[in-house]
Order: sequence, then structure tokens, then C-alpha cells
Amino acid sequence: MFFDPLYFLFAIPGMILVFWAQWRVKSTFAKYAKVPNMHGLSGVDVARQLMRSEQLEFLTVNQVPGELTDFYNPADKSINLSQSSVQPSVAAMAVVAHELGHAVQDKQGYVPMRIRSSIVGIANLGSNLGFMLVFIGLMISAFSRSQFGFQMAVAGLVLFAAMVAFTLVTLPVEFNASSRAKQMLIANGMVSTQDQQAVNAVLNAAAWTYVAAAASSILTFMYLAFRVFGGSRN
Repeated sequence: MFFDPLYFLFAIPGMILVFWAQWRVKSTFAKYAKVPNMHGLSGVDVARQLMRSEQLEFLTVNQVPGELTDFYNPADKSINLSQSSVQPSVAAMAVVAHELGHAVQDKQGYVPMRIRSSIVGIANLGSNLGFMLVFIGLMISAFSRSQFGFQMAVAGLVLFAAMVAFTLVTLPVEFNASSRAKQMLIANGMVSTQDQQAVNAVLNAAAWTYVAAAASSILTFMYLAFRVFGGSRN
């Protein structure tokens, strides 16, 4: 499998899409990171103002290292902003509002977010262990007539399917958070018409990273399923 040309036939389109999406979000963010927002608000200012308007003042705001490493942590109810998102730019405003969109989802019990949280553990296990079990199972099947190898491969495929499910349920979670972000910024009078266009560009570019991740995981799953149920069986 390490040298299977068929794997690259499935994997390369997904890899290209992932690299393109990463390039797009970074280049778009870099472009609008140089554009100050209408009120000159830093990322922290944006967070504080939206937290007040959405009754989210119980949240804590932390700063984390890196660029575009922002995230909302539902476990401790915190908004974690990267160094690139504390600047008074339109790009920073978009990212901060998006993370607060997740906080609103959590507060309202948004169902796709609950589903994603419930499967994150098995999804992590599937991404790390699933592919390995399929590979080992197929190797055992190649040198043995027992069903053990096939059963191991199927188990690995099921685990990997959990990771695919996670990437799919992530799509509505992220799209909805971006939609909420745009609505919050407009409702609070924090963006001009020009700023709205920039916010849309940043959030739309970010959305492609999740689409690319889902597409890549689906293509990999299709390859593994073909090997387990098709090309690898006698």
C-alpha cells in the first residue's frame, strides 16, 4: 500500500485541494490583515463588544501563539485568539467573530456542534489508528487465509469512517459560525459595506479549508474501502 499507484490516484486530488485551500486562506488573511476595520478595534475589543451584546460575558479571552490558531474551547468556555487576531484589522475582526459564533452555538445547544463534540474522541482514534489497522489487516490477509486480517481491516475502516463523519459534520458547524459572525458584526454596527466584503472574503476562504479536509478524507476512505472489499480480496 505504501507504493500503490492507486492510492495516489485517490489522494492527489484531495492533497491539491487541501494545499490550495490553505494557500487561499493564508493569502486572503494576509491581504486583509493590512486593512484596518472601521472603528480601529483590536481583536480583543471585538470579542468584548460581541460578548456583551450576545450575553457571553462569562467567557474568558486568552491569547495563544501562532497565526490563525484561534479556537473556541467549549470545555472551559474560552475564546483563544492568536497573535494575528489581536490586531485592529478587518481580518482579525472576521476570525474573532467566527470563534464567538461557536460560543453562541454552544450556548444555544446547536445540534451539529453537539454531534461533533460527541464523536471527536473516536474520530481522533480513527485518524491515527484506522489507516494503520487497514494496512496491517490487508498485510495479514495477503499471507494468511484466515479471516482475522480481513476483520482487522474492516475494523480499521470503521474507525476511519468516524473521522470522515467528523469532517462532514464540521461543515455545517463552521458554515453556521461564519453566518452568525457576519450577522453579529452587522447587528452591532461594527462593519462598513467595504468591511463586510472583506469579512466575507476571509470567512469564505476559511470555509474552503473544511471543504478540502472533508473531500480529502472521503477520497481516502473510498480508497481504503476499495482495497478492503474489492481489490485486495480473492
